[in-house]
Amino acid sequence: MYTLGISCYFHDSSAALLKDGVIVAAVDEERFTRVKHDSRFPTNAIDFCLKSENIGINQIDHLGFYEKPLLKFERVMAQHVNSFPKSYLAFLGSIPSWITKKMRIQGTIKKKLKYKKDIMFIPHHLSHAASSFIFSPFKKSAILVVDGVGEWSTTSLGIGNNNNIKFIKEIKFPNSIGLLYSAITSYLGFRVNNSEFKVMGLAAYGEQNKNKNIYYYKLKKIISINIDGSYTLDMNYFTFMYKTSMISNKMINLLDGPVRGNKDPITQKHKDIAAATQMVSEEIIFGLLKELYALTKCDTLTYSGGLALNSVINGKIQQNSPFKKLWIQPNAGDGGGSVGAAAYVYSCIQKNKRVYVQNNNYFGPKFSSDQVETFLNKKKISFVKYKSKSDLIKIVAKHIYDNKIIAWFQGKMEYGPRALGNRSILANPLNKKIKDIVNSKIKFRENFRPFAPVIRFKDIKKFISQSNIDTTPAKFMLMVLKFKKKWHHLLPSVVHVDGTGRFQIIDRNINQNYYDLITEFGKISGIPILLNTSLNIKGEPICCSIDDAYNFFVKTDIDYLVLENFLIKKNKII
Repeated sequence: MYTLGISCYFHDSSAALLKDGVIVAAVDEERFTRVKHDSRFPTNAIDFCLKSENIGINQIDHLGFYEKPLLKFERVMAQHVNSFPKSYLAFLGSIPSWITKKMRIQGTIKKKLKYKKDIMFIPHHLSHAASSFIFSPFKKSAILVVDGVGEWSTTSLGIGNNNNIKFIKEIKFPNSIGLLYSAITSYLGFRVNNSEFKVMGLAAYGEQNKNKNIYYYKLKKIISINIDGSYTLDMNYFTFMYKTSMISNKMINLLDGPVRGNKDPITQKHKDIAAATQMVSEEIIFGLLKELYALTKCDTLTYSGGLALNSVINGKIQQNSPFKKLWIQPNAGDGGGSVGAAAYVYSCIQKNKRVYVQNNNYFGPKFSSDQVETFLNKKKISFVKYKSKSDLIKIVAKHIYDNKIIAWFQGKMEYGPRALGNRSILANPLNKKIKDIVNSKIKFRENFRPFAPVIRFKDIKKFISQSNIDTTPAKFMLMVLKFKKKWHHLLPSVVHVDGTGRFQIIDRNINQNYYDLITEFGKISGIPILLNTSLNIKGEPICCSIDDAYNFFVKTDIDYLVLENFLIKKNKII
């Protein structure tokens, strides 16, 4: 039985395919179009999913869409009517897209795909919930969904039991911690729905003491947190109800000055605001989790929605809540809505038995050695081909130890925002200069941005100071954990300014080549750990194809490109 899931038209369009409840293909549309956060109908993603199983649309048994357009339109109309006449210009700007495409998604699917069966429209937060719970190892768990806004819901608390999902409590638009975080993102001069993670990274440079950070108390004027974990925003500080912008002059005055221009310097004030935003967000999430546990009495938690990508919060959940085990959908934002919609249709509507636990996130395109060699020969690119992956891994590990920076392209592409060792940039974390080199000369991005330390599962206790916590989400680079102090000076390019790291933990049975590379580097350096970041430059999606990877290689200062069994060196014949 094949089930197709689709998400599109707001941001991060994607498609996902289940075969008898197992994820066999899932990909974001942006990887094909090369448009970051592409929101268009995911024609390429759907085409890839079908071709990956060598099937046509007629072999799709069920199709799910990740939200209910009519219900979302109701909220949008209510938003404009309630704010009229201030909302007039925003209304004129947004309504045409609803009339021409968003309300016509059923017709679009049937026309573009020639799909003749029924389409199931799944509420946005149920798609999120299913994306985490259905693929988790838990038969029963508490469920938390937190994002900007779906149809009406911004925060949902629920419980999952076998193939049933039930929401117990919800917070509705315009009250949204996700939109508050996005509002501060815009104030700090970063792009909304794209750069919230920059606020998270910048927060570590700000004042961490609530009693000394004046912006923590300023932000607490904006949001009221109730004893049951619910919260409300003071809408006088926001304009997103009636404008395409996020914040009002009252917010600007509260935060002591104008919105930062994207080319303006980042000052200590901006760092403190980022830190305050993170602290307030943590306070809200931990309050919600306390209430969720009281409602469900489950000590296992599945978590999704855009806020679930805040790995700093995720790393603190078990120490600040009663939950002992945690599972987060790796593509937790709207891109993961497609796999969630498919999961809800298969397991919750069709009532099929859950048979699959998601233990990796490699569901995108892959390329054979023959395809790579054909490409390189056609482009007349010099290369060395290794018959043995172990020989390749030994030479690459030595290059990394010698402070060369590697573009690493292997196997199936990752689904979602994290590069997990198949479309990665890898470097030596022992070199204190590498972080700045990668940021400035390869990624072309801000120098405060941290990089992920990648370690083997068996080495967890060696590196992190937290004990007795479930580090499962770190498989997907979804937890910031504290390094033991002994590593702070030894690993300067992956230890963040606050002594933490956004860890990726790897098992050999999940990614053999990646694991063996870390192991080989450990043999040479004495420390089995690598620096990992995504294979892309600022403003571009992660590389998908051989051509994408080579174009990246050409326009950056990276030293080597590894394409499957092939090694290419910059500007020289090897």
